[in-house]
Amino acid sequence: MTARVPPRPDLGALEGYHSPQLDVSVRLNTNESPYAPPREFVERWLAEVSAADLNRYPDRSARALRDGLGKYLGQPAERIFCANGSNEVLQTLLLAYGGPGRSVVTFEPTYALHSHIARITGTAVVSGERTDTFEIDADAARSLVADVDPVIVFVCSPNNPTGTVESGSTIDALLDATRGLVVVDEAYGEFAPDSALGRVGDDGRLVVVRTYSKVWSMAAVRLGFAVAPPWVVEQLQHVVLPYHLSVPTQEAGRVALEWVDEMVDRVDRLVAERERVMAALRDLDGITAFDSGANFVLFRVHGSGRALWERLVARGVLVRDCSGWPRLAECLRVTIGTPNENDEFLDAIRSTIGEVAT
Repeated sequence: MTARVPPRPDLGALEGYHSPQLDVSVRLNTNESPYAPPREFVERWLAEVSAADLNRYPDRSARALRDGLGKYLGQPAERIFCANGSNEVLQTLLLAYGGPGRSVVTFEPTYALHSHIARITGTAVVSGERTDTFEIDADAARSLVADVDPVIVFVCSPNNPTGTVESGSTIDALLDATRGLVVVDEAYGEFAPDSALGRVGDDGRLVVVRTYSKVWSMAAVRLGFAVAPPWVVEQLQHVVLPYHLSVPTQEAGRVALEWVDEMVDRVDRLVAERERVMAALRDLDGITAFDSGANFVLFRVHGSGRALWERLVARGVLVRDCSGWPRLAECLRVTIGTPNENDEFLDAIRSTIGEVAT
């Protein structure tokens, strides 16, 4: 038998990023939009793809998409880099600026892919701690960043999985403390009251990353983007694979910008539902629900989080089990769904929390 070729030795300790997919009637564990895209959008998008020259490579620069995004965001197209989901944006940033002998800083608990992709690219990870309410302590963060001198400081805001929104003053403190990039991951930014987008400038070191997966109802399409200084965008274009963004993906992102009003309406409805779910959870004995600026709510069970998760699954409701994660003991995270889905979740938790709470 031919011997297998071993992978890089430093990859042996890494695990892939997975979220359980179970056959249930209410799936609220992956922070997707509960609403399908407008049918009119789908028809228009398919018509654009049908008219494309599929025997030709796509526009490598995705210029039409970047122009459209720039107009929508009030940013020049030269500040915009598009990729296959925000995770490819993060990977491209680390390919350009990470690597052996370099480090990044994260603040835990936070989005696992920041450290995971960093390690895949051979970049060292130094983790700072968040407060008991999952905020970044600006003074402690400034001290850590000054000591480490990282090439990238990752800030997830709203933070996944906690929903925490960081203040502009915290972002400014991190920029003052580092010579590297500050990358603010705003995958859920449209659901929050504040954004770092207005702080991006041509001569700065701030990068804001967003995605079409959530509010645009396009998780299946895989489209994300960064708003960054043009000199950063230029470096990202140097390392990304040629023609990496397909014609269907580019057209989906461009055409979706014609449905902004529908997107804003969905955001408003989901934010209202988030506040309703959060208030309902806080009315329950045995639950602590944390503030959220995202399309999900993290809550701690005063008892066994795993046992509650199992009881919810038995009733056809799937949420994310974070109860065994570092710093998140007994925590679960629920994605905000439709009003009916949220009612089913709340009914299920009301009928089971007494069985597991202490």
